[in-house]
Amino acid sequence: MKKAVILAAGLGTRLLPYSKEMPKEMLPIFQLEGGQPILKPILQVVFEQLYEAGVREFCFVVGRGKRAIEDHFTPDWDYVGFLEQRGRALEAQLLTRFYKMVESSHIVWVNQPVPRGTGDAVAHARHFASDDYFFVAAGDNVFLGDNVPRKLLELHGKLGSAVMAGKRVENPRRYGVIVGREVADGVLRLERIIEKPQEPPSDLVNVSLYLLSPAIFDALEECKPSPRGEIELTDAVQMLVEWGEDVYVYDVGDVHWVDVGTPETYLDAMLLSLKVCNSPRIIDRAVRALQL
Repeated sequence: MKKAVILAAGLGTRLLPYSKEMPKEMLPIFQLEGGQPILKPILQVVFEQLYEAGVREFCFVVGRGKRAIEDHFTPDWDYVGFLEQRGRALEAQLLTRFYKMVESSHIVWVNQPVPRGTGDAVAHARHFASDDYFFVAAGDNVFLGDNVPRKLLELHGKLGSAVMAGKRVENPRRYGVIVGREVADGVLRLERIIEKPQEPPSDLVNVSLYLLSPAIFDALEECKPSPRGEIELTDAVQMLVEWGEDVYVYDVGDVHWVDVGTPETYLDAMLLSLKVCNSPRIIDRAVRALQL
């Protein structure tokens, strides 16, 4: 599995005014490097996890105002040299590692000129990904403490079918809710996926990481706009099920998941990423600051 489509075209209106010019996918979270917590853009974390799972071809679907993403994924070796001259060895090492990943990957950029939903964004990548199974990942969602893309790939190798990730949450009404039949420990065969239901039939929700077959593009062509006027990727996944294609759900269990969509969820993401880094000193300092 060599290809991944990363979705980074959303407007991020719930994070205005920050997201007016700076993509929400570039918000930083903590990662443990060299024994200490450092800050990385959430989109870089998504990219690195897919890379570590074996992906080498990436399609970033972006929209207006996403130039900062392209700049970040363009190696700047002069800056690395500057850091080395200033004695910032750790920072230079971190950038060198990231830039080597970028340079050993094939990256294409696809523009979604009008934000018409996740399904429409994936449809724009058809020429890139229509020849084999491929990952789809949201650029503002990430798992911490475990490489879930690698787990999906392993499951796909056993089942030979499409796989998506799911997680059990306290308030499933905010998400696409998954209904399925358990076929193995932590693995379900998808039966239905329902967007933001008022009465959720389960607490297992879609967390926007998929490994899909090219048939998804045919399904997207058949999808009608949702009540909010968007082409929903989950509608196309449901259509695959109705066409008789097996789609499995991997329940990530206790693996931490962060969704950067609102100021509140971003704060949760920062504190949770610190917790995963096992940095109680910085967590205590952050909590005290919030109490002030």
